[in-house]
Amino acid sequence: MRGGHVTSSKRRRELARAKAERQAGRRQETAQRRRRRNQVLAVLAVLVVVGGGIAWYVLSRPATTPTDAAVPTETTAPTDAPAPSDSAAPSDSAAPSTPASESVAPQPDIACQEAPAARPDDMSWDAAPAETLKPDTDYTLTLATNCGDIEIATEPAKAPVTVNSMVFLANEGYFDLTACHRLTTEGIFVLQCGDPAGNGTGGPGYSIPDENLPPEGTANYPAGTVAMANAGPGTGGSQFFIVYEDTTLPSGYTIWGRVTKGLDVVKGIAAAGVEGGGADGPPAQKVTIITAEVSPK
Repeated sequence: MRGGHVTSSKRRRELARAKAERQAGRRQETAQRRRRRNQVLAVLAVLVVVGGGIAWYVLSRPATTPTDAAVPTETTAPTDAPAPSDSAAPSDSAAPSTPASESVAPQPDIACQEAPAARPDDMSWDAAPAETLKPDTDYTLTLATNCGDIEIATEPAKAPVTVNSMVFLANEGYFDLTACHRLTTEGIFVLQCGDPAGNGTGGPGYSIPDENLPPEGTANYPAGTVAMANAGPGTGGSQFFIVYEDTTLPSGYTIWGRVTKGLDVVKGIAAAGVEGGGADGPPAQKVTIITAEVSPK
C-alpha cells in the first residue's frame, strides 16, 4: 500500500507540473499574440495617419492648370477654297483664326428636327444602270431632310447619264438616311451630300462620265446649282453638292439640276457654320436626307 501511495503522489506532482507548463505556455502564446496585435495596430495607426495626411493634401491642395494646355483653334480654308470632291479632307493649308471660346456660332434660320441615325453603307453595283428615263420627261428629286424639303429640278436633256444614275439611286433608296457630310463657307459655298459612308469616301461602286460642264469664269456655279462631286475627271459617283451662294469653281463638275424649292433650307444650314468653327468640314447643324423621292413632270 505505501509503495502505491508514493506512486500516486508522484503522479499527481507530474500532472500538476504538466498543467503548470501548459498554463505557462498558453500565457506565453497569449503574450506573443498580444504583442503581434499591438504591433499590427501600431502599423495601422501609422497608415491611417499617413493616409489621412495624403487625403488631406489631395483634397485640400489648389487645382492647377497645365502650362502646356492646348489652346482651342479653328481651321479655315484659304482664299482659294478647295473644290467639292469625293474626299472630305481639308485643304493643304489652314489659316489660324480666333479661339472657339471667343466666337459664337450663328444660329440657323430654320427649324431642324434631330437628325436620325444614318443607314449602313451596304449598297453598291458593279456598273452604272441602264437607261431608264422616259424621253422628253423632266424629273423632280425631292430630298426630305430633318431641316426641311429640298426640291431639285433635274436636267436630263443636258446631263442624261448623270440624271439617269441619280434617279436610279434615289429609286433604290440609296440616298435615304444619309448625312450631308460637308459644308464650305469661304471661297466656295456648298453643302455636299450623297455619301452613305458619311465621310467623303462612299460611292455606289461605279463611276459616270462628266457632262454639262460650265465655262470657266466668275460665278460659273450660281446659287441653286446642283452638281456632282468628284475626285478627278470621269470619277462621279453618288456624291453631289448644292450651291447656296454664287461660287466660282474650276469647270470640272457636272451640273445636273437646279434647286427650285428649299434653297432657304440649305442657307439656314450654312448659317449655323461648320462644326468646330472652321470653313470646311461637317456642318454644325446636322442634316440627314430621310428620303429621296423622284417624280416625273
